[in-house]
Amino acid sequence: MVVAPVPQDRQLVELAKLPQHVAIIMDGNGRWAQQNNVSRQAGHRAGAENIRRVIETFAMYEVPVLTLFAFSTENWVRPRREVNALIRLIGHFIDRELQQLHENGVRLHHMGSLDPLSADLRNRVEEAMELTKDNDRITVNVAFNYGGRMEILEAVRHIIEDGVPADRIDEELFATYLDTDGLPDTDLVIRTAGEQRLSNFLLWQTAYAEYYTTPVYWPDFNVDEIERALIEFSHRQRRFGGVGEAQADPPRSPKQTG
Repeated sequence: MVVAPVPQDRQLVELAKLPQHVAIIMDGNGRWAQQNNVSRQAGHRAGAENIRRVIETFAMYEVPVLTLFAFSTENWVRPRREVNALIRLIGHFIDRELQQLHENGVRLHHMGSLDPLSADLRNRVEEAMELTKDNDRITVNVAFNYGGRMEILEAVRHIIEDGVPADRIDEELFATYLDTDGLPDTDLVIRTAGEQRLSNFLLWQTAYAEYYTTPVYWPDFNVDEIERALIEFSHRQRRFGGVGEAQADPPRSPKQTG
């Protein structure tokens, strides 16, 4: 039912190009639970158990940044019992996986607001980020209580609070006010469970991203599925609005002149 650990001796697929930043909308835990005749809470637990295996696979492929959409600002409208179970999973994940992730060179970073969490859980999340802050094998952003519109609004508020003159505001400066400051823009967005929506996720960072959807539910999203997504990405021709040969990087917007 849940995918097996990544084999250490697995032969990796050779790819001509790899994304620098993969973002995943982890969808389908509830439908996986229904399919397997277990509770929704059990489905979310199965999804949480799959996270480390997915991180390990992307680390094996030397993808430097992985962002996981765990809980949106809109998910609070779900039944209270389900929300509480999801929040408890954060603590369980830290207890069970943190040390192994740290030993494997994973840097953990939170995106969104931790304010709704208990003081104890906030401290544990912050301690996990502090422990892993110098790791450099792969950076894993966990978007919990995150929304793309909220992120952009917060960036605008902070720019205003900092008194930045209007003529100094450009894309490069604006990006420094986002939760992904210092990280490359998203190259590839993967959504599991067959849905084809962005769901208010990384609205700024995905401007030039490639999209890949799979009908596979998140708990069953394994190394084979990851390789299919990476192979598909390697075949895409990314022109960033231009024509002719594919480009390696998106173009910079021209500076505004007075």
